[in-house]
Amino acid sequence: MPADPVSPVDVVAGEKMWAAYSHARPDAVAASPEYTIEHFGDSRRLADELLAHVISGRKRATSELVADFLARGDAVPRIGSHWIACGGLGVPRIIIRSIELRIGTFATADAAFAADEGEDDLSLDSWRREHRVYWTRVAAAQGRVWSETEEIVFERFSVVWPPEHADTAP
Repeated sequence: MPADPVSPVDVVAGEKMWAAYSHARPDAVAASPEYTIEHFGDSRRLADELLAHVISGRKRATSELVADFLARGDAVPRIGSHWIACGGLGVPRIIIRSIELRIGTFATADAAFAADEGEDDLSLDSWRREHRVYWTRVAAAQGRVWSETEEIVFERFSVVWPPEHADTAP
């Protein structure tokens, strides 16, 4: 477990953000009414760093092990699904919407995806290095061993709320 664990998400604030988005974008919500409230990463520092990359526009993709969705009792996202992204202290900051999804293994990550994930030096080599470390740590915290043959959800997204951070105007 990291030395600086993330705080629980502020569900009430997340629901208020969702209500504001729902009022402004009723068609998007009608098309995909489900959402989650969560954070990037497994530590306060990582959650804040990755969220900052999203807000700056550098990060428009993420990847997560299918096993991690299952461990939380969450369904794998679908195109159009939303999630409210929180910082390391659990405060909701933005709503993102899945625009492209695929399931593959570690070996199927490519340079374009690594660049879109917006981390480190944007290279596939650094993506592989850092994700090996991360998924090994996350799996160990769950009492299991990570394997490069596990299924990974490769997700591209857009920021849809609030308007000052949205990729396109509502």
